[in-house]
Amino acid sequence: MKNLIEDIGLIEPTEVEACETVKVLEDQHTGKARKLYIESYGCQMNFSDSEIVASILQNEGFDTTSDIAQADLVFLNTCSIREKAEQTVRNRLHQIQSYKKKKPEMMVGILGCMAERLKTKLLEEEKIVDLVAGPDAYRDLPKLISQVDDGDKAVNTFLSREETYGDITPVRLNSNGVTAFISIMRGCDNMCSFCVVPFTRGRERSRDPHSIIAEAQDLFNRGFREVTLLGQNVDSYKWSEVENNKARLEKAGAEKIINFANLIALVAEVHPDLRVRFSTSHPKDITDEVLYTMAQYENICKYIHLPAQSGNSRILEMMNRGYDREWYLKKVASIRTILGEDCGISSDMISGFCSETEAEHQDTLTLMDLVQYDYAYMFSYSERPGTLAAKKYADDIPVDVKNRRLEEIITKQRSHSHLHHQKDVGTTQRVLIEGESKKSTAHWQGRTSANHVAVFPKENKKKGEYVNVLIESCTSGTLLGKIVN
Repeated sequence: MKNLIEDIGLIEPTEVEACETVKVLEDQHTGKARKLYIESYGCQMNFSDSEIVASILQNEGFDTTSDIAQADLVFLNTCSIREKAEQTVRNRLHQIQSYKKKKPEMMVGILGCMAERLKTKLLEEEKIVDLVAGPDAYRDLPKLISQVDDGDKAVNTFLSREETYGDITPVRLNSNGVTAFISIMRGCDNMCSFCVVPFTRGRERSRDPHSIIAEAQDLFNRGFREVTLLGQNVDSYKWSEVENNKARLEKAGAEKIINFANLIALVAEVHPDLRVRFSTSHPKDITDEVLYTMAQYENICKYIHLPAQSGNSRILEMMNRGYDREWYLKKVASIRTILGEDCGISSDMISGFCSETEAEHQDTLTLMDLVQYDYAYMFSYSERPGTLAAKKYADDIPVDVKNRRLEEIITKQRSHSHLHHQKDVGTTQRVLIEGESKKSTAHWQGRTSANHVAVFPKENKKKGEYVNVLIESCTSGTLLGKIVN
C-alpha cells in the first residue's frame, strides 16, 4: 500500500491519486483503558473527520494508537471515489484478519463514504466488520460501540441535513503543529455524473462562521500558522445569520449572509501571521469577489485547486459540470488577471470518460497546455454504481486506451510542473517551515504561497517560522534553496 501521507515533497504530485492517500492517527497517551486505531483513506475531508472521531471517542475512554496490534478498536475511514479505493480497503480488511485472530475481542469498523454507499451490505460481504458508520453518524459511535460490546453488529448510515460537527474540537494527532484543516461545510449539491460524493456525503450545509473563526483563533493561539478551509465545494459556502437566529458577526458589518469571500476575509483577519488556504473550488462557482479578497490579504495563499476534469465541452456537459471549455479558460484568465501569473493553479483530470473520442482527449491535453497547471490529480474513469453516468452512459472506453491516455496526461503535467518550478529558480520565496525534510534532518521543508514545496538547510530557524528562501535549483516536484535575510 502506498503511504503518501501528506508530504508532496516525497512523491511528485503529478503521480498522486488522491484516493490512494492514507494516514494513520498518531499515539495518544492519557491513560485511558482502550486503544483506538484509525486509518484514513482519500481526501482531506476524511483526514479531518478522523480527528473528529478521535475527539468524540476520547470522551468515551479511548486513547489513539499508531500500532494496530495494540488496538481494541480499528476504524478504516474510507473513500468511494473509485473502485480501486474500495478494493484497497477490502484488501486491508483481509490483512487485519490476522490481527483479529490473535486478538478476537478486537472491534473492526468501517467509516466514511464506503460505509455510506454499501451500508449493511458491508457486514454481509466482510464478516470481519462489526460496525458501519456513515459520515454524519459519528456522534452515534459511542452507542454503536456499546452495541458491539454487547455482542451485536451495529450500523448507522443516516445522512443529516444539519450535521456539521461545528461544536467538536478535533484532536490534532496527525498534525505537524504548524498546519491544520478546518472543515467549513459538508456534503455537495452538484450532481456531477461521474461522482458518488452527493450520495455518500449528502446535501450541502455550511458551518456556523462563529465556530470556524473561533477554531482558527484557537489554532493560532496554540502555535499553528496555517489553516486550510475544507469543503466539497467551498465556493458554495453560505450562512445566513437571520435563518440561523444568530447575532450578526461584528466584523461582517451589516451583512446578513456570510458567503465564502466574507468567510476567508474573516479568517485572514484572525492574525496576519496565520496563512489561509482552501480546497476545493468549483469552476462554475468561484467568483471574482473571492479572487479580489485573496488579492487584498497577503496571508491568503495565492493558490487555487480548480478541477477541470476534461478539456472538451461535450464531455463536460455529459459530466454535468455546469461549464464548458470556454467558460473554464475565462475563469483561469480572471485568476491570472486579478492574482497574477504567479498564482498556483492545480486540477483534477479524468481520462477515458464514457464515449470520449481521441480528438476529445486531445482537447484535454491542449487545455493543459493553455493553463499549464502547477500540479494535478489524474485518474482514468472508474464507473461508480448509483451515479448518473452509470445509469445513463456506457463505460465503453477500453482499459488500455484509458491507461494510455492517462499516461499522456501525466507526462504532460510532469513537464508543466517542472516548468513552474524552473520559473521559481532565482527568486526569493516566503516559506512557512512545516518540519524536517524526510530525506535529511539537516534540512527544513515548507511551502510557498503558490503551494510549491521548498527544501533548504536549517541554519538557526525553527519549525513554524516564516523565512525568505532563495531558490537555487529544482526538480519537477521540489524547490531547493537557502535562507536569506
